[in-house]
Amino acid sequence: MVLFKCNNTRNFIIFGLMDSLLVFVPKKTNRVRFVFRLVFKELLKVKCTLSSNLDEFLSADSAKIVYADKAYSDDIFFKSTGLLFERGIENINIDYINYEGNNALFPVYDKDSALPFDVFSAIFYLVSRYEEYKPYVPDRHGRFTANMSISAELNILEKPMVNIWSLMVKKIILEKYNDFVFPKRNYRFRPTYDIDSAFAYSQKGLVRSIGSYFLSIKNLDWDEIIQRSRVLFSGYKDPFDTFDLQIEYQRKYNLKPVYFFLFGHYGQFDKNVNTRNRIFRFLIKRMGDYAQIGIHPSYFTNEHPELLNTEIKNLESVVNKDITQSRQHFLKLNLPLTYRNLIEEDITDDYSMGYAALPGFRAGICDSYNFYDLDIEVETKLRIHPFMVMDGTLKDYMNLTTTDAIDQIRRLIDEVKKVDGTFRSLWHNETLSDEKRWKGWRKVYEELLRMAAE
Repeated sequence: MVLFKCNNTRNFIIFGLMDSLLVFVPKKTNRVRFVFRLVFKELLKVKCTLSSNLDEFLSADSAKIVYADKAYSDDIFFKSTGLLFERGIENINIDYINYEGNNALFPVYDKDSALPFDVFSAIFYLVSRYEEYKPYVPDRHGRFTANMSISAELNILEKPMVNIWSLMVKKIILEKYNDFVFPKRNYRFRPTYDIDSAFAYSQKGLVRSIGSYFLSIKNLDWDEIIQRSRVLFSGYKDPFDTFDLQIEYQRKYNLKPVYFFLFGHYGQFDKNVNTRNRIFRFLIKRMGDYAQIGIHPSYFTNEHPELLNTEIKNLESVVNKDITQSRQHFLKLNLPLTYRNLIEEDITDDYSMGYAALPGFRAGICDSYNFYDLDIEVETKLRIHPFMVMDGTLKDYMNLTTTDAIDQIRRLIDEVKKVDGTFRSLWHNETLSDEKRWKGWRKVYEELLRMAAE
């Protein structure tokens, strides 16, 4: 940056590149601070200062924007609908418009506004999961389902709209301040695995194995009986034991995955190996040499947070390090209860933000971000890492063929690459068995790795 002194003036003119933005807002609320920090500091990687002093703002010599109900100057103006200056959860009547091929929330009708919708309120609504705080009819697992979301209704669930809208803001700033510097962002890929059941037949114990035999006989499932017997008595490899293959993938593509192990007691929805099992504990330690390990809280931990505390401590005793990452079993995410429970147990990063029934962007974003607790109007330190696609979604909910599943995955990866975001996948060890109901699905995952790691 160079300073030049002008003739007949005591001021200096600064010739150089701008990298800091001044934003006028009528009031600095927690919502305003959260959204502007997310958009500018985290997504666009630039400095952003908020000001509620209009005189100070008008006299400043820098890149400036106004976010208010009216334009106070000829600076870039984004009209506000007021959501970020409110407190509490209201029954909002959501309206929308189509803008540049996608539907956008909170339209505004002001010719001076740089965008025809309140981009910052739209971002806040999606990222805060505002709609999940309002009354809804849950599914049988107590979950807010994809088909209830505004993103699904407006056909924008498969697009990272928060990232797309942030890039629109960037473009508008560059049109006025063409020497403003936005640092380059890089696309990233982060695979994750949920280990609901490390083994299909082995390490299950005598009682569970005998019970499974009786069930197979009752159902006349002779193939199941034969396969179980081969694994238990003839030394065949357990079909769910695909961990050597996963390590090969990690080496081939230089991956840094996160594994979430179910480490609770056996129950109706919790079918993993006994947590005292020596082989199971050794497996967890072994995978910890190649990846990060997180907790996969058992089914009823939302209702009984003391179970969460026990499971985390037990898993920490196996890996001999703090467990700070989590993903909910069955994706049982109940806001804000689930996240408050995790914060109470010193969990710093959660990977549950995604739908079981549909792929896409549940919070409208492909980057990680801090959880904003709407009930108490506070931005927390809990980091949310959204995932975009899960194996069970493609096969069990959408009933896709392997070819259609690959096409679906490709579209999602392409959307993330367009905005230089982070693509996260959720896969299970049994899917890679390439047997029975998962026949042919190993190819799907290998294609996912190839496309995502490019």
